[in-house]
Amino acid sequence: MDLIDDPREGQNSPEFSVTELSGAIKRVIEGEFGHVRIRGEVGRVSRPRSGHIYLDLKDDKSVISGVIWKGVSARLDTQPEEGMEVVATGRVTTFGGQSKYQIVIEDIKPAGMGALMALLEKRKKALAAEGLFEASRKRPLPYLPEVIGVVTSPSGAVIRDILHRLRDRFPRKVLIWPVAVQGAKCAPEVARAIAGFNALTPGGAIPRPDLLIVARGGGSVEDLWGFNEEIVARAAAASQIPLISAVGHETDTTLIDYVSDRRAPTPTAAAELAVPVRHELAAWLDSQEARMRVLLSQGLSRRDQRLRDMARALPRADTLLDGPRQRLDRAGEKLEPALIAGVQRRRVRLADVSGSLRPATLRQRVAQDRRRLGEIAARLAPALARGVAARRDRFESRARGFRPAALAQDRARKAEAFAVLVARLSDAGQRQTRGWRQRIDALDRLRETLSYKATLARGYAVVRGDGAVVTGKAAAGKATSLEIEFADGRITVGAGGASGGGKAAPRKAGKPPEQGSLF
Repeated sequence: MDLIDDPREGQNSPEFSVTELSGAIKRVIEGEFGHVRIRGEVGRVSRPRSGHIYLDLKDDKSVISGVIWKGVSARLDTQPEEGMEVVATGRVTTFGGQSKYQIVIEDIKPAGMGALMALLEKRKKALAAEGLFEASRKRPLPYLPEVIGVVTSPSGAVIRDILHRLRDRFPRKVLIWPVAVQGAKCAPEVARAIAGFNALTPGGAIPRPDLLIVARGGGSVEDLWGFNEEIVARAAAASQIPLISAVGHETDTTLIDYVSDRRAPTPTAAAELAVPVRHELAAWLDSQEARMRVLLSQGLSRRDQRLRDMARALPRADTLLDGPRQRLDRAGEKLEPALIAGVQRRRVRLADVSGSLRPATLRQRVAQDRRRLGEIAARLAPALARGVAARRDRFESRARGFRPAALAQDRARKAEAFAVLVARLSDAGQRQTRGWRQRIDALDRLRETLSYKATLARGYAVVRGDGAVVTGKAAAGKATSLEIEFADGRITVGAGGASGGGKAAPRKAGKPPEQGSLF
């Protein structure tokens, strides 16, 4: 092997850092590709909380990552969705953190009419699967609403056509919620308008509409696209107020037409669906009134004839009273003999009863009761005496059981037992108190042992600089002043402590620190 080898190929080339190489690649790519337009299918779409949109653009062979910053995504007319074919405009750049290249999208639009219709069909299928198009959830329109809310542009011909048609047919109160009917602001403003009308309080300062009309004139698919947005369809489906959609001409169909309660081919037709014709309604009411009068007259005539027919079938009043009148006459004829017979029977019974009530019988009954009462009274006095004697004996026997000496002896015995119990309780309390005191003393000794104060007593010191503990020379040099704590007090050292030129502040009290305690 020679002392000096020939350099191998590549050894004299400069060495780049990873960041330098990544920056060079970034400059080359951004310089080579300025603003580009890419057509492809939207793949994965991610919307983090930051508001940015990350997506993939792909075709049948390749995939390129894309990013839409938050400020750009807020003003896009079309929001990217997975499976949508789009044309994206932006600049190609690199992301060195992951060694990947990407396109920063500044504008994105559907790739022609076919992409818009495919997106519309996708949304239609998704909403239909949720049941938002079901006929069972559609509400009937009020026959004659008091207040009608109109969501449209206040400057177009649509609102004038609606107001003119309502004035011709049946004038009603109209509330107009101005919105943009095309562009990026169309969908959110229409959705907020529908929700705002529903949020009004019935009977409030601003009356809540009984019917809503969402209207717009005709236009291209791009012009009407705001009414194909999902936010508008869901707002119309969630409306508690019946809603008529009148967007575009008769051949134009948008998503709001499927979820609304009724679809009108034109805004003028929406006004015709909202209210009936006033003079036609008045004529119909007049005809109904005439019919009601004729029917009422015919009904009264039929009931009068029926009443007459039923009256002819009833018997006359005199015939109805003939039978009861004869029964009354017969009962009157039998009343007098019956009264006489009843009085005679009661007189006989009274005579029978009064015959047994003679004075002699009564005196004999009283004498018998008096003798029986005397016998009972003679037996009563001895019985009372015996009862009193028995109760006296029971009282005396119970009184003998309550002797004062026995009570005093029982009280003394219980007092002695109570004193013993008090002494035991006092001893137990003292033992427990001594145990607690000993435990507290042991914990206090442990605290003193673990405290840094004991370390200070052995000749150490605590140095604090600017309110914090200083543990090194560099920190001490940076501090404006130092406070040194010894076992017997603290001193303060002025600025310049790092170089040793600081001057100690005078001490208020305590002994001077030992020489070894500063280290």
